[in-house]
Amino acid sequence: MAQELGTLAQQTADRLAEQRVGAVVAVVAEDAVEIRGAGSTGADHGRAPGPDTLFEIGSVTKSFTALALARLASAGTVGLDEPLGDLLPDGTAVPSRDGRQITLQHLATHTSGLPRLPRGMLLQALLRPSKPDPYADCTADVLLSGLARTRLGTTPGKRFRYSNLGAGLLGLALARRAGTEYEALITREICAPLGMTDTVVTVDGTRSERSAQGHGRRGRPAAPWHLADLVGAGGLRSTATDLVAFVRAQLDGGPAELAEAIRLSRSVEHRTSPFAWVHLGWMAHRLHPRQGSHLQVWHNGGTGGFSSFVGFDPEKRLAVIALGNTQRPVDGPAFDLLRTLQSEHAAMPH
Repeated sequence: MAQELGTLAQQTADRLAEQRVGAVVAVVAEDAVEIRGAGSTGADHGRAPGPDTLFEIGSVTKSFTALALARLASAGTVGLDEPLGDLLPDGTAVPSRDGRQITLQHLATHTSGLPRLPRGMLLQALLRPSKPDPYADCTADVLLSGLARTRLGTTPGKRFRYSNLGAGLLGLALARRAGTEYEALITREICAPLGMTDTVVTVDGTRSERSAQGHGRRGRPAAPWHLADLVGAGGLRSTATDLVAFVRAQLDGGPAELAEAIRLSRSVEHRTSPFAWVHLGWMAHRLHPRQGSHLQVWHNGGTGGFSSFVGFDPEKRLAVIALGNTQRPVDGPAFDLLRTLQSEHAAMPH
């Protein structure tokens, strides 16, 4: 079985690398794990990326932010229904609509009504389209000042509306309540219990030597993204090895100190259609019966030079991780691989 999984992982990595600079693909099937790389890291040494190569994981960071929320909620440090304003500095103006306040759960399920980007950022992007690091100026002062002037598009809790701003504010708020920085919060609450040593915001030391160089859609080197205080929306770097540990916890329930938080994160659901919904930090859908009715829970990510995908089937204990050091999305081949694993698993005798 391991040989077959390794072949599937390598085929997908090769497929991704054909039109990109480099990629790493990991496959988890019950207790088996296979990680394969193809192409180049794009860094000075030019090696093929591997299990311990660091990539910007973009919005996959949101799954970590939401799990940190579930962890703090399980400990009684915060409440899922606690208003965002309770965790921000005194005097911060937080928009509401129809008498409903934005709660932490709204932020983690993209139902806050907040826009996708911080106020003024879309205009800034139009005026400076070549800016290499568009989120670099998103400090807490800028975010909270803009928040006070933001109008909600929908009543909180009513409709799914994907928001980087909301996820970033959640990370900022949780770090404030925990009395620490976002990176330290994620390390303490998630990475340490899972033995993940390479999931970080700041890359330094030997990690720099293991970091892939990002590239734009046309293959030109791209500057790294630093999301300032919006980091909870997409500022983490990680490796295939660490993400395997992260997704194994989702499949197996995780260690004792994380188990309740994982259950809580997936018990929360907001339906977006009859066949799709969102958990705390995860998208989910069930395939059409003609495709086997398989369950897929996932999140993808993209920055100026990287793309990422983490998807799993908790019913069959299968997962796929795909990381690329090019802006072009990896979603298509990653979803194809996950469906292949699900179909083959369904055909196997049990």
